[in-house]
Amino acid sequence: MILLLTVSVIWALSFGLTAQVSGLGAPFVTAARTVLAALVFLPFLGLKGMPARQVLAFAGIGALQFGLMYLLYIASFRWLRPSEVALFTIFTPLFVTLVDDLMEGRMSWMFLLTAALAVLGTGICVWSGLGRGGMLRGFLLMQAANLCFALGQVLYRRAAPASGRRDRDLMGLLYLGASVVAVAAAAPSISWDQVAAMDLRQGAVLIYLGVVASGLGFFLFNAGARRTDIGTLAIFNNMKIPLAILASGLVFREAVDWPRLAAGGAVIACALGLNGIAGARP
Repeated sequence: MILLLTVSVIWALSFGLTAQVSGLGAPFVTAARTVLAALVFLPFLGLKGMPARQVLAFAGIGALQFGLMYLLYIASFRWLRPSEVALFTIFTPLFVTLVDDLMEGRMSWMFLLTAALAVLGTGICVWSGLGRGGMLRGFLLMQAANLCFALGQVLYRRAAPASGRRDRDLMGLLYLGASVVAVAAAAPSISWDQVAAMDLRQGAVLIYLGVVASGLGFFLFNAGARRTDIGTLAIFNNMKIPLAILASGLVFREAVDWPRLAAGGAVIACALGLNGIAGARP
């Protein structure tokens, strides 16, 4: 659980920094983040003795969990406000639980309940009212992104132990798969004039987002996914959102609805408590 909590804090602090490089264009930022993350882990890549099918499988997981997820996520901004994008990420815990149950051929109602409570608690934190044209299209894009991220987590959690490799030996493959998808999609639309005008501060932020938020962040998250039960994993998919709101108030000095944050946080804590009572599912 400590790995999932650590990466939740990292991602919570990264929301405010992402806005500082938004002027570079979302396609370029996405491609740069995945390539930087790949470069961090390529020196640790351990392919010796690994069957080609396994190599392709892990690259495919990365392309799905990081590459395709980011592309769908970015596409949703055409139809949604940033606050609405954040709101619609809250359904990921349900996808994690349902995908795992589908693969196991069972339905675990207690874990589904705790995931639903995590969704409810996060919704309390970020709900601000909805209802605009084009919102359904944006909502569907976000749910496709959520499904890609959830499916990637569950697949990695199942495939990594069977590979007999350490997480750091595998992450380079995942990031390479993600980079191929992200660069191929971004190349036709990158504005090189904006990239050339990048200042030193933006460059430093972009390196941090690629190396720490994406590289270290996804590494820790998948490592945590491998070591925890599916209920805890589902809940921690949303932990970054209330933590991001907390960081906005304490670090970036933005206005925060503290009673709403406290109420939503209490519901998420209740979900974690119920998950512990239900017992860890391997």
